[in-house]
Amino acid sequence: MAEEKPRASSRMSGPVGPRSPAAASLTAKEVFGILRRHILLIIFLTVLGLGVGGGAWKLLQMRYPRYTAKTFIQVLPPAEKDPMTIGTVQLQKDILYGYRQSIANLIKQQSTLEDLLDRDTVKETRWFKRWDGDRRRAVNYLNKHFGAYAHRDSEFVEISMTCSAAKESADIVNEMLSLFLATRGDTEQQEISRKLQGLEDQRFRVQSELDAANKGLDDIRVAYNLTDLEQPAGRYFQHTITIRLNSLELQKNELDLAIKQLEADFINLQRLAEEPIAEQIEFQIERDPVMITLAQQIAFLEAQLSGRLTKFGENHRDVRQTRELISETQKRREQRKEEIAEQTRRANLENARDGLVVLKTRFEQLEALRQEAEAKKKELDIARIQYEKGVKIRDERLTMLDSIKEQIEKFKIMYNDPETPKVLAVGLAPIPLEMVFSRQWWLWFPSGMILGLLFGLGLAFLVELANDLVRTPSDVARFLRIPLLGIIPDASEDSQVRRVELCHVVRQAPYSVTSESYRRCRTNLKLSGPPESFKTLLISSGMARDGKTSMAVNLATTFVATDKKVLLIDANFRQPNLHSLFPKAEAKESAEHFDFGLSSVLMHQCTPAEAVRPSGIEGLDIIECGPLPANPTELLGSTRMEELLAMQRKSYDYIIIDGPPVLLVSDAKVLAGLVDATLLVFNAAATSRGAAQRTIRELKDVNARIVGCVLFAARAIKGGYFNEQFKSYRKYQKKAQLASSTA
Repeated sequence: MAEEKPRASSRMSGPVGPRSPAAASLTAKEVFGILRRHILLIIFLTVLGLGVGGGAWKLLQMRYPRYTAKTFIQVLPPAEKDPMTIGTVQLQKDILYGYRQSIANLIKQQSTLEDLLDRDTVKETRWFKRWDGDRRRAVNYLNKHFGAYAHRDSEFVEISMTCSAAKESADIVNEMLSLFLATRGDTEQQEISRKLQGLEDQRFRVQSELDAANKGLDDIRVAYNLTDLEQPAGRYFQHTITIRLNSLELQKNELDLAIKQLEADFINLQRLAEEPIAEQIEFQIERDPVMITLAQQIAFLEAQLSGRLTKFGENHRDVRQTRELISETQKRREQRKEEIAEQTRRANLENARDGLVVLKTRFEQLEALRQEAEAKKKELDIARIQYEKGVKIRDERLTMLDSIKEQIEKFKIMYNDPETPKVLAVGLAPIPLEMVFSRQWWLWFPSGMILGLLFGLGLAFLVELANDLVRTPSDVARFLRIPLLGIIPDASEDSQVRRVELCHVVRQAPYSVTSESYRRCRTNLKLSGPPESFKTLLISSGMARDGKTSMAVNLATTFVATDKKVLLIDANFRQPNLHSLFPKAEAKESAEHFDFGLSSVLMHQCTPAEAVRPSGIEGLDIIECGPLPANPTELLGSTRMEELLAMQRKSYDYIIIDGPPVLLVSDAKVLAGLVDATLLVFNAAATSRGAAQRTIRELKDVNARIVGCVLFAARAIKGGYFNEQFKSYRKYQKKAQLASSTA
């Protein structure tokens, strides 16, 4: 047994299970059910669409025939091809397609269409005569039915014409073909002629500039008196002025180095004249004959001195004389040495000074010659610069003139080239043999059938989706989200209950499907929680006449069948029903006693025991509503009502209250707060989804415990639940009756 599932905002309970989805989308099973229920409508509309499509095709064939003639124009690459070379021009695919698209636009432009209308062949057609000279309407027709389509993956532009006559459509296309090719050829030839004229003017101007450039070169030669102004090619081919200048530069540099070296030597000689005698001068002094003679005399005297010292001694007169001669000779030698050194230094200085003067004089002469050569070199450079500029201008004009002449020859060739317009005719448009695609039977018959089928499907789904009633268990699960405890079929669906009072179906037709549905509801109610959780049960609905009284009486009867003692209370003061369903037996009590009911108990006019009376069914007692009070809502919400329910709980197993509608009066919400559970009844033929949702919301607002709902008066739908249930139950019941009769 499932436990009660608590809710935050209400006390609604039921069997524990997965949460119902909130999405309103249809499942595959529901879609299939809709198709089964409306299959005849869908088939009828499909056949009707097939017939309408065939009739429309036949009408169009007879009244509005359409033929389309077409041909192609080959579009060559837009780049100008060199007529002097053999080959093709490769361009990007998008560029070629864009050019073909521009050709198609030129064909479709208004001026081209108006020129087409001026052609004699077009004027003779019935198509043209039908417009009675109204060119605007004719052009509008051509805009809609004359096509020029550029193929993306091929080099063709397709032109086509659609009208009611096959031959006229071909004639109009062929006239447009010849018109456009002729117009395109004339346009291209005019463009080439204009370019040729421009090239001729440019050639004359360039030739004049070339003559002026040659005259300028001659003027430069005469002005500078130079004939060899051409720039030599290579480093070893130089002008004589350049060679002379280079030679003078080299001599100047060498002489400058010699002067600097001589100045350094002169400074060095001056420094040596003030310093002691150098080794070079010593060497020259030693080679002097006088110095050699004096050295020999000193050597001879020293030899004599040595002999005399040995012979005479240190203080001898000859020894002293010899010493004096040696000293005198040495002095003479030193004097000679000084004289020679001074003469040598002076001679070196004079020679260096004279050489420096000579070199400087030569340097000045070379500098004058170099400046003269440099001036001539500058004149040569200026002349060459001017000459080179003139030569460059002359060469440019020569190149330009040759290019212009070449272009002139190319344009002359292109003028007579048939490919110059960039468009070629592939062939004339043949007369079409069949009508256009929109006039073919294999388009209209299937299209009509498909449209009829789609309309049938749409109408079927529109009928289903426009129905806002709570009709099936899936509607309860999708839109209400409360447990469904039972489904009570409509009385017209069950042949066994057609002559039976609906409130007494369980008692009067116990073997019917409807009775079994009530018993199944009782079982589901018991399984929804422990018995104490719904010992006092309020049965209500959103609106009146939804079947809540039938549900209350039959449910009470099913409980009595299980040996339970049940009290059935009629709390619907404004529209009571139990007094007519359970008429009173003849008794000797006073008339006042017969009028006792729920209102009498709540207003203290009688005791509960006096209000309770038997129903005629063993185990089932009832309390009628009694006289209509002035304040029914206050009475139902009083402590007297609570005491009544508490007192009767001790005497009965179940207390079932047939309450008023929730959406009409507030009595039901007051009672829902006093009972253990509330069972809602929704009529499948009358209760809308919005009303059912508002009913649940009203009870949730007062924290009522909704144990579930019952779908009342549910009709069997094709592909639905009750069709199979009725068949299976009848077979099962028939076998059970045969088995019992045999036993």
